[in-house]
Amino acid sequence: MGLGVCPAVRDAVKQAVRSMAEERRSVIEEERPSVKGGHASAAQAGSVEELSASAFQKYLHGMDYPGGKQDLISLARKNNAPDAVIQVLEMFSDKTFHSAADVSQEFGRVK
Repeated sequence: MGLGVCPAVRDAVKQAVRSMAEERRSVIEEERPSVKGGHASAAQAGSVEELSASAFQKYLHGMDYPGGKQDLISLARKNNAPDAVIQVLEMFSDKTFHSAADVSQEFGRVK
């Protein structure tokens, strides 16, 4: 003797599962913007021009400020930054950066 599930409950559960799956797909697509949109992640960026500021900052996670250009390059390499990130850092001025905001400002200047 099997326990049956009311068809209305079964349908409601199926709809809820479909809705959650669609929402997850939407979130994933938002987290992976396309290069064509001009907001490429560092991994997607084929060149410096395509690199977004947020993707760039990702590879500087763990920076102990203040620090210089070479400190930023070393950390980015340690964080497995792609060539586009290293190229941008190599264009930075030789100065001391006191915060992520300083780095973002320099990123905007060189880009």
